[in-house]
Amino acid sequence: MKKIIVVNNPKNWKFHIPEAEIVSAKDYLTNPEFTTQKSVRIFNLCRDYSYQSKGYYVSLLAEARGHKVIPNVKNIRDFKAPAVVKIISDDIDELIQKSLHKLTGTEFVLSIYFGQNVSAQYLELSQELYRIFQAPLLRAKFVFKQKWFIQSIRPISVDEIPETHKEMVDQFAIEYFEKTRYTSAKSEDYVYDLGILVNPDEVEPPSNKQAIHNFIEAAQDTGFRVELITKKDYHRVGEFDAIFIRETTNVNHHTYAFARRAQSEGIAVIDDPDSILRCSNKVYLQELMTVGKIPAPKTIIAHSENRHTLAKELGFPMVIKTPDSSFSMGVKKANNKEELEQILDTMFEHSDLLIAQEFTPTDFDWRIGILDGKPIYACKYYMAKNHWQIYNWDSKDKQGTCGKWDCLPIESVPHGIVKTALRVSSLIGNGLYGVDLKEINGHPVVIEVNDNPSIDHGIEDLVGKKKLYLTIMRSLRHRIEERMHAAQHKLIQHEKDFWNY
Repeated sequence: MKKIIVVNNPKNWKFHIPEAEIVSAKDYLTNPEFTTQKSVRIFNLCRDYSYQSKGYYVSLLAEARGHKVIPNVKNIRDFKAPAVVKIISDDIDELIQKSLHKLTGTEFVLSIYFGQNVSAQYLELSQELYRIFQAPLLRAKFVFKQKWFIQSIRPISVDEIPETHKEMVDQFAIEYFEKTRYTSAKSEDYVYDLGILVNPDEVEPPSNKQAIHNFIEAAQDTGFRVELITKKDYHRVGEFDAIFIRETTNVNHHTYAFARRAQSEGIAVIDDPDSILRCSNKVYLQELMTVGKIPAPKTIIAHSENRHTLAKELGFPMVIKTPDSSFSMGVKKANNKEELEQILDTMFEHSDLLIAQEFTPTDFDWRIGILDGKPIYACKYYMAKNHWQIYNWDSKDKQGTCGKWDCLPIESVPHGIVKTALRVSSLIGNGLYGVDLKEINGHPVVIEVNDNPSIDHGIEDLVGKKKLYLTIMRSLRHRIEERMHAAQHKLIQHEKDFWNY
């Protein structure tokens, strides 16, 4: 992706950034060449972002042209909103106090250069403020009144960098504009940047190491420059054109924050925050399936008022689930009333609502992978040895923790299974889902819908192989280009507003 650094006066730009074009704000705004360019990343380093200034219009028209721009208009407006600054100061209060507690004065000015500071002790605070405001050059003023808080924050120009800082800022700039990506291919082969969010320490990640490698290769073949990122890279979301989450998701988790941030900045993301929100909570899913008349085992949303009627309604054994259970964790089987009461007491300590479901034993569960409303893989997951679930986390034998599996061509799956999986996933969205079903007396019933489904090398990819990974990467690219086309439709009106001003 082409990099363009926009400044008021290119003659004042002192940093050497290979593969980046330095352009004046006037040229970017008035030269029709930039209107039609695609796959462009704009770094807006104008000295003034005030409303209807050149700096403001650089970001506004960049968004309209479908260019990736830092900072975007939303970030720019936040600089001028005292209420926003106060809210942010309160949100990161603990970090502010930790970072500035050694200071003895009542005022402190922090200069943030490309997300860093010349003093290592302020690095974490600098990264957090850059993450929030997304301007390459920032200056924040803190005041002390019983405790430290942000009084103001604003972007600065290159001219405002002290001479004593310039050598380090030059290095910061090089690191910022030339991020090392996880790839050995040539830069000119890339069209877009992709961040794959992973957690190296996760015990049961949704994709094993070889699958991640396969995703990287497929992404490169699709025109992506790829980088593996972790939760520490939250402040860098805006640097990418797409985010692919390969870490187990949850609403109260940084994975949801990544997805929400990407969506708000117009970045293609799988899993999208709406899918995470809808799939992570089984109470929501149950209500959705009830309204949508999706076949499912008899299920009751349990609460303190109806806990004593569950046995009569469902009988024993019955299955009790916490709303955010995954990988068979947070799922218990009650064989009698005593066990039921014990399970309910424990689970109600963490959630006011639970899922109570009739026990429907089968030798295996179906998993149908869905993307963009189409099936992309099918698996049978067999129950763990001598256990009623696919996973038996209490097994003393590590090999007995998980049951066996079969991966099958879609056309080999009973038609009703695929049809039901597509129907229920359409109620969630058009993302990447794993629909779990059982076949009871020849009829499909839906157990749950998972965002962020498992895609492991040697399991889910046994039939599709490389095509499975390419399908997902091509979907991400398509999402990027759909957004770019939509932005083009807004361009004419924005251009008219600019010239009328």
